[in-house]
Amino acid sequence: MITIVILGAGNVAQHLYTAFLNQSSVAIIQCYNRKGIRIHKDQKAATITNDLNKLKKADLYILAISDDAIKKVSNTLPFQNRLVVHTSGSVPIKAIDDKNYRGVFYPLQTFSATKEVDYSKIPFCIEADRQKDVIVLKNLASILSQKVYDISSDQRNVLHVAAVFVNNFTNYMFSVGNEICNKNKVPFEILHPLIQETAKKIIEIEPDIAQTGPAIRNDVLTIDRHLEILKDDSQKQLYKMLTKAIQSKYGKEL
Repeated sequence: MITIVILGAGNVAQHLYTAFLNQSSVAIIQCYNRKGIRIHKDQKAATITNDLNKLKKADLYILAISDDAIKKVSNTLPFQNRLVVHTSGSVPIKAIDDKNYRGVFYPLQTFSATKEVDYSKIPFCIEADRQKDVIVLKNLASILSQKVYDISSDQRNVLHVAAVFVNNFTNYMFSVGNEICNKNKVPFEILHPLIQETAKKIIEIEPDIAQTGPAIRNDVLTIDRHLEILKDDSQKQLYKMLTKAIQSKYGKEL
């Protein structure tokens, strides 16, 4: 059995706690956060601390904290020669103080507090200084998912940039579409099947092949009509920028 201490109280910390809670080969023996709050409703008060000096001895310490806090917290840990990992997509492994054995345990997924996820479909990106720790982290990730990858800090940073495009930026586009629908009293749910089909399509074929719309067709009349409909200047500029980017990529002209 592997014993774990989770540091943090955000979405990733909460999700990892829930994921490992009922696994027979894992024991979460303690959780740390500055406020000393529960990160799960069934968590016992005795397993929570807000004092780094009271951290219990464990096989693994998971820093599920903000990117900016990783270096500071790892420097402050009152022990050495133990396996300490972070869960960030963009922070290099070297951000962890080398007084301990360093690693990365990065679940590549978007986590929201109220939304359950299927861990069996989540890719876990693993990195460690020592090969024996790579094996430990792979075995741990394999308890939750079959999609476990050896990914270096440089590769993970590239992945994180790509993830921002396909998730964060895409979600912003959904919010813009929602605003346009709301302003014109059109149910946004009408677009749900289109959103689902778009996501499904790019899993089955290359995104470049899946690209459709007035920009790639150079449908100037439709583009002009859309720009007339958009009254919000920021939405209009965004439409123009994305149209130009698509046409530039596919050899079209505005």
